[in-house]
Amino acid sequence: MEPILRFEHVAKEYPNGVHALRDVSFEVKEGEFISVIGPSGSGKSTLLRAINRLIPISGGRVILDGRSVSDQKGRNLRAVRREVGMIFQNYNLVYSLSVLQNVLHGRLGYMKGLRGIFGRYSENDKKEALALLSEMGLEDFCCNRASDLSGGQKQRVGIARAIMQKPKLLLCDEPIASLDPSSSKTIMDLLWSMTKRRGIACIVNLHQLDVALKYSTRIIGLSKGEIVFDGAPERLDDTMIEEIYGTSRENLMIGGTEDDKADTVNCA
Repeated sequence: MEPILRFEHVAKEYPNGVHALRDVSFEVKEGEFISVIGPSGSGKSTLLRAINRLIPISGGRVILDGRSVSDQKGRNLRAVRREVGMIFQNYNLVYSLSVLQNVLHGRLGYMKGLRGIFGRYSENDKKEALALLSEMGLEDFCCNRASDLSGGQKQRVGIARAIMQKPKLLLCDEPIASLDPSSSKTIMDLLWSMTKRRGIACIVNLHQLDVALKYSTRIIGLSKGEIVFDGAPERLDDTMIEEIYGTSRENLMIGGTEDDKADTVNCA
């Protein structure tokens, strides 16, 4: 199976001299659910934003569905970006619009001219958006303004909008960082089930080590812009965790005791 995404020796240096990524190489295949972990400043967000060229890279190549992202411009770049759905920590919704309208925005990349400007969506698009909201448990909120929703509900709308793109790859940048534990579980369960059901590859940036271990088919560990671990969750032992975070597993747990290991982990 051809990979959906390939990083080939990718580097990113910011104008201030910070090397956010150093010689990063990996592949992503259809249906994988990958968590990217690492301390703050390790390059997780830079890695995600390099995939659909939200930021330019300094070296190497990002290959998405057989096309070099760095070589695409204009219409071709927009076509590449259509294949990548994105979910943000701060939801990135249009709060003055309804929940249904926000979900339908996932189709804008496929619309031309005045249809896109004035939001003239097809009846099929509207039916699909309503079906997605029902799948999300938000069918009763379709006419509500997005601003009226709770954080967990806003993130569910963000997921539905991304799925409306019919992407081959879904990128999630700290999707549960602003949520309480119950809402976090709901969001991770939805991400897992909806991507698996549709065969969409998913890359999730996470601070929570326990969440990465629970949901991932594969974990990539970053430290100072370099990949120091790439493998199955069961291979992520204490030694490797210490290499990624620069501290022991116990220090990543709330309180740092054996009893606290069952609690939520935050590796920020």
